Amino acid sequence: MTGTQVALLRGINVGKAKRIPMAELRRVVESLGFTDVRTLLNSGNVVFSVPDKNPGDIASRIQTAIRDQLGVTTRVTVLEGKQVTAAVRENPLTPVAVNPSRLLLMVPTDLAALAELKPLLAKRWAPESLAIGSRVAYLWCPGGVTDSTLLAAVNRSLGERGTARNVTTMTKLAAMVEASSRGSQA
Repeated sequence: MTGTQVALLRGINVGKAKRIPMAELRRVVESLGFTDVRTLLNSGNVVFSVPDKNPGDIASRIQTAIRDQLGVTTRVTVLEGKQVTAAVRENPLTPVAVNPSRLLLMVPTDLAALAELKPLLAKRWAPESLAIGSRVAYLWCPGGVTDSTLLAAVNRSLGERGTARNVTTMTKLAAMVEASSRGSQA
């Protein structure tokens, strides 16, 4: 896994728990030899480049470094940049999701966790909607995420093995990935 990557940290800077300044998060990721490290918002979204000489389980390396250097335990999920742009582009709920803050992309830690959500497709969630893509699940929560029965069911299925971002955040991450790709081609 080389090229542009996106790390999503679960539960960072929500309330008073698991506080990480984004400058510190960038420093930690850079300390692992990753380059072009940028963060988005204050909720643990990191876009970075991985040199060819830097193999290994990137998510585990970042997770361990955050714990060791900052004293914060969090689950880290890493997607290839092209997976982020595909997830935004292939969104099947765009026709019904009129409020981007209520359209979530749930990113499981791996494909096996994503497969565990398939039984939820058989249930009726109206007015909420669920769709499963190649790497993310799409959750339309028109009544908001706080009272969403769909989001609660997805969280029960995944436990700590997933993290959600709204479509606006994922679109911004995709734009950062595309900008990195353009920069590396110049």
